[in-house]
Amino acid sequence: MTQRAPLTSSDVHELQLRIADYEDMSAYKKLFLHFYTPLKNFSNSILKSTQLAEEVVSDIFIEIWAKRKQLLEIEDLKMYLYVSVRNTSLRRLQQARKTSVLSLDDLQVEFATADLNAENSLISNELNQKIESAIESLPPQCKIIFKLAKQDSMKYKEIAQLLNISVKTIDNQLATALKKIATVLENPVKKIF
Repeated sequence: MTQRAPLTSSDVHELQLRIADYEDMSAYKKLFLHFYTPLKNFSNSILKSTQLAEEVVSDIFIEIWAKRKQLLEIEDLKMYLYVSVRNTSLRRLQQARKTSVLSLDDLQVEFATADLNAENSLISNELNQKIESAIESLPPQCKIIFKLAKQDSMKYKEIAQLLNISVKTIDNQLATALKKIATVLENPVKKIF
């Protein structure tokens, strides 16, 4: 099974343009396929329901198509999608639980990254399994931040906006994550990442 090449931000912008200006269904499908799994997993980490997460992401993409003429007004479509999924998921959770607060410590995340990670392709399977195990053992907020930053290649500012935390918190959580991963592997952080 061959993995598809990751979409760059300029590729995403090109798809955005084709959808808005030409109502290009193949561009819409490519955008959907690129973001569907990471967004579904992000929503699932909030809702703890794969079915509801699938509905949330599908609803967001239906809205994208319905408002395709205004699509070029969105500067960062990737961030827009993540924020839309977060907000919709939290609204659904609030409706289901009749609560208005969700702690990041309550979230359990299983992200499937849409982007290929060059470092992972160079690391042996055994080492890769140790790294995955170390990542999964991180505290929930730390794991979310690590996966968004390192596996989904989101910028610190985007993560801070998405999770409503400071960039300094992201720095601290990533430092904690890297130290724990390095400890598990008994190797310096520089050799792994």
